[in-house]
Amino acid sequence: MARTQGSHSDITGPRVRAAALALFARHGFAAVSMRQIAGEVGVQAGALYNYTPDKQSLLFDLMKDHMDQLLQDRAGLTGGDGPVQALEQFTRFHIRFHSKRPEAVFISYMELRNLSPDNFAIIERLRRAYENQLEEILRAGMKARVFDMCEPRITAMALIAMLTGVNTWYSPVGRLSLAEVEEIYWGMVRKAVAA
Repeated sequence: MARTQGSHSDITGPRVRAAALALFARHGFAAVSMRQIAGEVGVQAGALYNYTPDKQSLLFDLMKDHMDQLLQDRAGLTGGDGPVQALEQFTRFHIRFHSKRPEAVFISYMELRNLSPDNFAIIERLRRAYENQLEEILRAGMKARVFDMCEPRITAMALIAMLTGVNTWYSPVGRLSLAEVEEIYWGMVRKAVAA
């Protein structure tokens, strides 16, 4: 299939993904058509298939890229000097990473239901890998007797939900800086698991 004159895959491909991300976050995956994505990018609808096989693949690629980047950035951090420091690092990392990507975060949570079963299983595995990191920190803290909780898995999920919630209300032009929000949230996380 011939490429539209003047288009470049290294430019148009990322534009397709950016348009899909914004439209999926604004209107929901089911409500967005390939024609709308093409219109946003400024190409014919048929030209999109030079960049993605279908809308499902586009959604999956956006979600997988988000999770891959999350795990890669998290792996790039050096470990703390014990469970308390590791938990603080996780808390601050989670807030910083997600605050820069509100649309990707929204899609990652709200559009899971629209993934095919095979794609869902892949994303779920990546999510579990990230969640397990926090659970392991909590278990290490219980073993060291610096954390106290009934169920580390449920606590990990509750903490991730709380930290991800910053994206729903935080504004860089608001009263508090992100660093101040991080400090407040770290205080809440620490108290939630304190022995």
